[in-house]
Amino acid sequence: MDTVKHQKRNTSALKKSRSAKNINHYTNVRGLPSIEKIVSSVEDTPRPISTQIIGTIPEWINGNFLRNGPGKFEIGNHKFNHWFDGMALLHQFKISNGQVTYKSRFLSSDSYQTNKEHNRIAISEFGTVTMPDPCKNVFQRFLSRFESHKPTDNANVSFVTYKGDYYVSTETNIMHKVDPETLETTEKVDWSKFIAVNGATAHPHTEPDGTTYNMGNSYTSKGSYYNIIQVPPTKKTEDETLEGASVLCSIPSVDKTKPSYYHSFAMSENYVVFIEQPIKLDLLKIVTGKLRGKSISDSIFWDPKLNTIFHLIHKHSGKVSSIKYLAKPLSTFHQINAFEEDGFLIIDLCASDDGQAITNYNIQNMRKSGEALDEVYNTLSRAFPRRFVLPLNVDRDTPYNQNLITRPNSIATSVRIAKNKVFCTHEDLHGEDLHEYGGLEFPQINYHKFNTHPYRYFYGCGFRHLVGDTLIKMDLCGKRMKVWEHPGQYPSEPVFVPSPNATEEDDGVIMSVVITPDEDKSTFLLVLDAKTFEELGRAVVPVNIPYGFHGTFSATA
Repeated sequence: MDTVKHQKRNTSALKKSRSAKNINHYTNVRGLPSIEKIVSSVEDTPRPISTQIIGTIPEWINGNFLRNGPGKFEIGNHKFNHWFDGMALLHQFKISNGQVTYKSRFLSSDSYQTNKEHNRIAISEFGTVTMPDPCKNVFQRFLSRFESHKPTDNANVSFVTYKGDYYVSTETNIMHKVDPETLETTEKVDWSKFIAVNGATAHPHTEPDGTTYNMGNSYTSKGSYYNIIQVPPTKKTEDETLEGASVLCSIPSVDKTKPSYYHSFAMSENYVVFIEQPIKLDLLKIVTGKLRGKSISDSIFWDPKLNTIFHLIHKHSGKVSSIKYLAKPLSTFHQINAFEEDGFLIIDLCASDDGQAITNYNIQNMRKSGEALDEVYNTLSRAFPRRFVLPLNVDRDTPYNQNLITRPNSIATSVRIAKNKVFCTHEDLHGEDLHEYGGLEFPQINYHKFNTHPYRYFYGCGFRHLVGDTLIKMDLCGKRMKVWEHPGQYPSEPVFVPSPNATEEDDGVIMSVVITPDEDKSTFLLVLDAKTFEELGRAVVPVNIPYGFHGTFSATA
């Protein structure tokens, strides 16, 4: 492994304990530093402010690095329970001629405005259920318990594009169109006004021509369905949004009242791949949540008795493959890439063997210190990059009970176990050295050139804490790593930006916002040479920024 500015660290503590007493502990880490400040509320800075440049920001980088994530964790005397609940704060790093300015703005969502008006949490979020309005009488407060949870429009997960416009998104049916220059909210857009879905992921996939694919659930009297969505590449009129969106196909949930939770999906040149995992949503509990005083997060559970199912949908016909590709129970939030080669569909993803992590990221846990913080970390399963290889040409002549993968040097397996079932095992996309860094999440690639195609490099965050504390470049040729790390600094999702006239896959830079909870007002935008993983420069921001989720780079001429 190549390490860059690598500080040695005791790794024996990261080995899985074999003690019967620690059977639910995946690691045995001690002495984690507090990261409480990365989930502390901040004020927005809607006017651009200058940053201090250390090193050099390449002058060819011109555009806006946009980030999204929670920025306010309490309203009045009320506090949100979960990291995913904080009010969306949008960030812009404007880069031009080697200089960087920073601005941020709270998303002007209905949730934010209503909470602000009432000076309390008036709209329920993923992990927080609103209390009855104290201004109402006792009978009105009682009746309000019987109302269902209204979907939040607090779009704090990512920036996405449809038809060339920028939106911020979460996982409900509401997105907001945003001006990437001012960060102002320009329009609220409801998916359900265009197609019959109750929400959509915050991780769509976009074709080179601009056609965009996404997924959304629908709940009907016949049960739950997973819907593959297609959005046209261009607008017919300047003011349109999701007009022309269509449902490519609908896949019934295996359990009608308990559909799987999914955060994203995979896409190859000809297929959309939906991964139905054993993280389940109990719809009855969700519907009765307000009556019981319970949030949506209380209705999510992990069922390790169920297999994971890979569903293949042909993008051009909408036909769902009759073959179901099964794997052992796994949890996946982010896929790395997918492509077709030699009659196989290769899916690379970050996955763990336990699906309970999502409910453990409540703010109380993230603000713990000492042994209590160590305990939270040690009971979370690590995510690692894995490869599944699915044979596409399974027909009546395909043999049973033997490995169908003929790719050289592949240790993944796919075995036909029934007429329409193939059971798959994965290949690790890493060496033992990744265990030192707590696995890898927030994966990114050179998306515009290599999404849906064979590729060599991906980038992500290492997780030796509840949030990323290193940046990692993985080379699939030899499964070698390069690492950027500094104690007390917590980098966010790495975003790849190609160099002008790039000829190689890793010609470009990696950008990441690095949070420094031990130092006041010293958060910075980090720029690394993507090839060497050496630091080129940083832009230090004179305000505090919370740890966020996802971002994108919007180039300007």
